[in-house]
Amino acid sequence: MTGADASLEREILAEIDARREELVDLCAMLVAAPSMNPPGITAQVAEIVEAYLVGQALEPEYVSIDPEAPNVVATVKGALPGPHGIFNAHMDTMQPGDVNAWTVPILSLTRKHARLYGLGMGNLKGGLAAMCIGTAVLNKFRHQLAGSVSLTAVSDEVMFGTRGTEYLLRARPDLAGDYMISAEGPGSMGFAIAEKGLLWVDVEVRAEGGHSSRAQTGKTSVAQLAAFISRIDRFNDEVADLPEELSGVQAGEGGYGLRLSANVGTLDAGPVRSLMAPTARAGIDLRVPPGMTIEALQQRIEVIAADFPGLHVSFPKGWNPSWAPIDAPLVRELAAVAAETRGVGTVNVVRLPGSDARHWRDRGVVAVCYGPQPALSAGVDDYANEQDVVDCAKIYVLSALRMSRRGQGR
Repeated sequence: MTGADASLEREILAEIDARREELVDLCAMLVAAPSMNPPGITAQVAEIVEAYLVGQALEPEYVSIDPEAPNVVATVKGALPGPHGIFNAHMDTMQPGDVNAWTVPILSLTRKHARLYGLGMGNLKGGLAAMCIGTAVLNKFRHQLAGSVSLTAVSDEVMFGTRGTEYLLRARPDLAGDYMISAEGPGSMGFAIAEKGLLWVDVEVRAEGGHSSRAQTGKTSVAQLAAFISRIDRFNDEVADLPEELSGVQAGEGGYGLRLSANVGTLDAGPVRSLMAPTARAGIDLRVPPGMTIEALQQRIEVIAADFPGLHVSFPKGWNPSWAPIDAPLVRELAAVAAETRGVGTVNVVRLPGSDARHWRDRGVVAVCYGPQPALSAGVDDYANEQDVVDCAKIYVLSALRMSRRGQGR
């Protein structure tokens, strides 16, 4: 790094520090705009993002298949040729869970104990705000930027819907870019270069109905479903062997990043206690660690299903685990910037939940996840650490700037 490069980075860091209150205010506006998914209506959040970017001399555009769940794109164009980087963050949030258990307002930012509380602050409005501020700062210093950086604020991520990134990249293949940084965090400011895959299993059992007094052991639809679920539940004891190319990547808290997880999220059977339900159904969610494949799991599940007459399984959604090459320039640059900014080295981990990074990896683009999410998922009293949000804005900008220099061969 030249003396001029170092001077520019110091100026950028000072600029972001000076915008701390602006960043907190933006978080407050985003939290106040409800965008729980389902139903995933994000139009109000999109309007806030759009207005902020316009106020920063950018020209955002909507790329939408559904006006209630739009995607917002804004591009910073540098003064010189170079790579095209992508910032990605989603605008929808999880549901709040038990509202009565919250100790702070759900849709109002609470700033206390160095934390920013409010629904979606951890997943993912804190990261979204950091990327908005980062994009604005990059635009201010665009004359020192080679190439371009596009912010993609998307909808429909938390429920793996089709209106967000999936549609965006189909409509705008140019937004695949040359590298991608997702604001999703794996928790505790880890650096997720890998993430689990997903396999959804729909199970339906048909059996003889009738009065409950005629029930026999293991013969009813519900009993067969329960026995099948019991066998699938044993998957939770299985741990994958890390692929050789991910040597050194950690499994994260509790080793969960390498553990296969299987959860029954929905159950449905008859409406009357004293009748045998002729049909019983379950929806199962499996999270698949690197070192396993969904194809192998499908075969195992079908073998188990064959032991139960009248039981049928289908697989409505699934994708394999994905990761960025551990020696990719983006991985090295972001890790170095994060260590310099925070004064502590990053820990490479496997992210448990899915993210939109997989859509870029599917296209051969190096994509990583780093963000101010303090825990693995949103929940009661959702929050992000204020300094983490500020630091992420710095890390996003400096990482893009250094990737820009790489594009020039510097």
